[in-house]
Amino acid sequence: MNTAVDRSLLKSAFPFPGCNAAGALLPEVPADLERCTTVARYRQHQTIYFEGDSADAICQVVEGCVMLYKLLPDGRRQVVELLGQGDVFGFARGEERDCSAETLTDVRVRFIDRRSAERSCSFQRILARRMLIQFEAMHEHAVLLGRKSAMERVASFLLRLAPDTDQPVISLPMTRQEIADYLGLTIETVSRSFSELKRRGLIVLEKQDRVRITRFNAIEDLATAC
Repeated sequence: MNTAVDRSLLKSAFPFPGCNAAGALLPEVPADLERCTTVARYRQHQTIYFEGDSADAICQVVEGCVMLYKLLPDGRRQVVELLGQGDVFGFARGEERDCSAETLTDVRVRFIDRRSAERSCSFQRILARRMLIQFEAMHEHAVLLGRKSAMERVASFLLRLAPDTDQPVISLPMTRQEIADYLGLTIETVSRSFSELKRRGLIVLEKQDRVRITRFNAIEDLATAC
């Protein structure tokens, strides 16, 4: 496995901190869709849409971070995707949303009329480029859920968010519960994993939402163990 390539791929899909990649330019809306597009602002932890809502628009993150999730019949939540600037979401085979979308930070979202977007060749080309990145990141997440231990999952999560410095500092826009729901773990297991990484000297917990990686190579080895 080429770890450097994987990190580049994952960081493109999770452009933290701030969820906006440095210098990233959001593609302009094709001229044929300008009249079919609106932009809305949401505060942190607001719902953009619920599972079952009408899927009448395709969405794109202009600024901030969004999570997509599904609720299980017993009330448990699985976060299925994390989205940053430029990422596209809100697709559906039918007429209803197949998952819910909630903001992790203050967010601006672009809404494009679904029928118009489906007819726009220029938008389909933009969409194809974005979706290739997102699909590859989702494949990595499937491996994480299916094959990695709890410690490996948390290490992988931190590696994805880490800026390119010797001792990167990560500002987490997610609560421990949201991280647990994304990694398919309990909040207790996530907390224990953070504590164990701290005990081993791999990280320093500067604040509840701020982590410094002190032994980057060890985190990298743990994240790519399988």
